[in-house]
Order: sequence, then structure tokens, then C-alpha cells
Amino acid sequence: MSVISYRQALHDALREEMLRDDEVFLIGEEIGVFEGSYKITAGMLAEFGPRRVRDTPIAEEGFTGAAIGAAMVGLRPVVEIMTINFSLLALDQIVNNAAKIYGMFGGQARVPMVIRTPGGGGQQLGATHSQNVELYYAFVPGMKVVAPSTPVDAKALLLAAIRDDDPVLVLENLALYNTTGEVPDDIEPAEIGRARISREGADITVVSYSRMATVALSAAEQLAAEGVDVEVIDIRSLRPLDRPTIIASVQKTGCAVVLEDDWLTYGIGAEIAATISDGAFDWLDAPVRRVAMAEVPMPYAKSLETAALPSLEDAMNAIRETLDAVARRR
Repeated sequence: MSVISYRQALHDALREEMLRDDEVFLIGEEIGVFEGSYKITAGMLAEFGPRRVRDTPIAEEGFTGAAIGAAMVGLRPVVEIMTINFSLLALDQIVNNAAKIYGMFGGQARVPMVIRTPGGGGQQLGATHSQNVELYYAFVPGMKVVAPSTPVDAKALLLAAIRDDDPVLVLENLALYNTTGEVPDDIEPAEIGRARISREGADITVVSYSRMATVALSAAEQLAAEGVDVEVIDIRSLRPLDRPTIIASVQKTGCAVVLEDDWLTYGIGAEIAATISDGAFDWLDAPVRRVAMAEVPMPYAKSLETAALPSLEDAMNAIRETLDAVARRR
């Protein structure tokens, strides 16, 4: 067992898979000589050479399309897109090619590729560089979308993504890169589509993913001092979504709060809330409460950016208010 950063966990997963399988290669902007904007690919070019670590022009649609073609003929490309904001330039390739080729060709061709990309606010990068648009991809059949919140899941889910025969988007939140945690030295790939119960509890269910999953755990730990027993579910996978785990937890606790970093309207949280309504409505003692960021383009000013993002205090207040509603009803 080693204590490593989220950043190091991603690096280690890439290196191990490249050593294990010669068909795995990396492609993206500045991932070679510069070693990546976030240093995930540090040392890779020196170790594996330019054939397997391919620096590209600033042309997301072009190199994503090239990776799709490589995947169709048997390679396993791992595409690094500098931020999820720039993935919008490759939206046609991802949605209309990567996600659909297997179905459109009747299973005769597969696209075993990974797209790694960070997102999220809090870094004062402005409105066009601080988005959480993972919903665009989680919406599309044929794609898999995972969003690890811890170093152990970052490594286990990236290992699983590289070995998967379908296109997988690995969402990395910028705020998580320097966080640390224990990672087993002999870790196995995670099961894509399986949520993690990060903390068991009996009073209320909190469902979240990525950065907000860490906020959920912090809220649960602080509320434990007030005698509140919070169950925390980190869904980890946005598509496929582990609905049975969410439903079973809410059937046990009778109430739920959903935390997300994206906009409230049409967000991932809306799908989770609908899942709870479909599968656990008769067990609910209060409406499902949702916490998300302000419905504005992300401000640049630090004070406004902080105000726009959902906070630990927002999460704790939502949990308290939901439990107050339960108490009034009972």
C-alpha cells in the first residue's frame, strides 16, 4: 500500500498499461516533450519514445479522429484533451463516431479508446475553461463516462477504461490532482458502472461524484459530531449509472441529497433524483434535495467564483434541512 497523489495514480496507471500492452499509446497536445499540462505523462516520452507518445497540433477534432481510426484497427489509444472545454471541438468525432461505430457497423468494428480530460472550476480560469460538461457525454449511448474522486479510484478506473472495448471518457477534476490517498500496490481494475459506498450510514443518503464526493465525505464527518449518520455514495460512473446501489441506500435511509459541480438544470443530479423517484418513492420521507453550482458562466474573480461553486457549507445545510423536513413529517 502506497500513499500517492491523484496525479501520480493516473501516471502509474498509464505506465503500467503501456508496459503490459504494446497496443496502448498516448496522443494529445504537449504530452511528450512538455510532459503534459498537468504532468500526468511526465517521463513517458523518454521511456516509450515518440511512436507511443504522440504530440499533436492544437487540433482536437483531428487527433481525436485519428485515435478513433487507430482504435478501429486494433490499437488502444489514450487521448489527452487539455481540458473538457476543448473536447467540445471534438464533439462530432466523439458523439457521432466513437460512440456509434460499434452499433452502426453491427458489431464488426469496436472503438477501444480512452479520452482523459480534466474539468471543473475553482482555478480562476474563466468561464470557457472552468466547465463541467460531462453530461454531454453521459447522455450518449455507446459512451462510458467515469469520474473518480480519489487516487485509488483514479488508478483503478483508468486501468479498467484502457482495457475496455468501448470508448470511455475519464473525467478528472482539476481540484483533485494534488489530493492524496492510499493505493494498493497490486490494485485491480475497477468495475465500470459500480458505485462505491464511501461511508455507511442510517439517517440520510448523500449521492455525489468527482470533487463533490470528497465534499460529501467531509460533510458526513462533520455532521457525525452532531449525531447525524450520513451514508455517502460516490457513483464513480456516470454512464452506466449504478441505479440499484442508489435506490437500495435511499430505501434504507428514507431521504437523500444529491451534490454535483455542474449546473442544476438538466444536470447529472436530475437523473439521480429521477432514479430515486422511480425506485424509492414509497420510502421517501422528504423531497430529494439537490445542491449544484450557480446557473451562471463561471466568474473569473476569486470571490465570485467561490460563491458560484457548491461548498461544504451548502452540502451540510442541505442535509440539515432535509432531516428537518423528515422530522416535521414524522
